[in-house]
Amino acid sequence: MKTYVTLFLTMLKTGLFTFGGGYAMIALLENEFVSQKKWIEKEEFLDMVAIAESTPGPIAINAATYIGYKMLRFRGALLATVGVCIPSFIIIYIISLFFDQFLSLTLVANAFKGIQVCVIYLIFSAGIKMLKGIPKTPFNIIIMTFVISAMIITSFLAVRFSTLYYILICGMCGVSMYLLKRLSKNKEDAA
Repeated sequence: MKTYVTLFLTMLKTGLFTFGGGYAMIALLENEFVSQKKWIEKEEFLDMVAIAESTPGPIAINAATYIGYKMLRFRGALLATVGVCIPSFIIIYIISLFFDQFLSLTLVANAFKGIQVCVIYLIFSAGIKMLKGIPKTPFNIIIMTFVISAMIITSFLAVRFSTLYYILICGMCGVSMYLLKRLSKNKEDAA
């Protein structure tokens, strides 16, 4: 029972103190699950982020569901998902009741400006940590170079190119590399 309560409270805290959506939450999730609680290893965390990003739905909810399922199967997944969603639901519900009055407050407008800067830092920090954790294989370096170059070029040229395409292209490259290695291994075994 203690594990259920710990999981729920951890997800509740994560959902309550994360501003800026799932990408901003990545750094907090890593700190909580890898560094403090040691529920998963760094490499598994990187895999979890890749899965959470490439599946439908918000990354924070997908990550919470993954952690919950890993720890306590279906009940853990349900508990973690509810825990991470409750704070946002309650806050958005309360804000919706007073939306116009809420946005007209100078204090709130200035608070959101400050939060925006913090969110940029959290996303950048999470990206750097993940970049450091990726094995420096030639394949990974080529993929990283391709994605970074493509993102810079499309940004400068103001070309709309969805991140979904980057994910799909890189996923297909990864599967192709796996199949090529497997084919090569089968040829070596046959020889």
